[in-house]
Amino acid sequence: MGASVTLPQRNMMASGAPESAPARAPTTRSRTTRKLVVVDPHALVRRGFALSLGMLHPEAQIIEAASADEAVALAEHHGDLGLVLLDVDSDAGVETLRALVEAVEPVPVIAVSASEEPAHIVACVTAGARGYVLKASPSDVLEHVVSLVLADPGYLPLPRIAMARSTQRAPADNGATGDIERQLTERQRDVFRLLQLGYSNKEIARDLGVLEGTVKVHVRAIMQKLGVRNRTQVAVLAVRGAASV
Repeated sequence: MGASVTLPQRNMMASGAPESAPARAPTTRSRTTRKLVVVDPHALVRRGFALSLGMLHPEAQIIEAASADEAVALAEHHGDLGLVLLDVDSDAGVETLRALVEAVEPVPVIAVSASEEPAHIVACVTAGARGYVLKASPSDVLEHVVSLVLADPGYLPLPRIAMARSTQRAPADNGATGDIERQLTERQRDVFRLLQLGYSNKEIARDLGVLEGTVKVHVRAIMQKLGVRNRTQVAVLAVRGAASV
């Protein structure tokens, strides 16, 4: 992608009836088929992700775009996109992500990158990414992240390996993460640390040997203590703390 991206404003007005009706009414399948967009400037990489996504979600229509501008044009043309995968490894990757998120909102955008650095993940999350997939991840990780984002836009799947790396750099009671954790009870700290590693509620429950409902109670308590409104903001705090230690 280029050093700067100029994105057209998305038309949020509902369109009226089409100027000319189609010869035949669309089938039920065409009305319900998800449209997923893969954005990458490299044709081979883009095609590879599109093929993988198509195999994982055969019910979906996979659309390829070479740039953020093209993705926005597709969003305006189709009007019913379900998700966008965006390569963020260019020099202007984070700014491109921010502009694309604003242009296609509320369509979720997942960042795709080769970087495992928590600081880069923080930047992408802050720019509005609803998830972060490492290019080196196996296909089941891509499937997991895409499925979670499509099922629950409030969930923020992050690469566990990057968070694990950051927690190994310094003790958990130092830096920004320690400041956050000092506000929490011992069990809430356990939950928060697993959130930082990218665990879902179900995985946290399994790891701690408690019910998933109990984990939800702890997550709500953590949200209240940290002054955030949703689980995504908890994850943002967790990943920011991870990048600071």
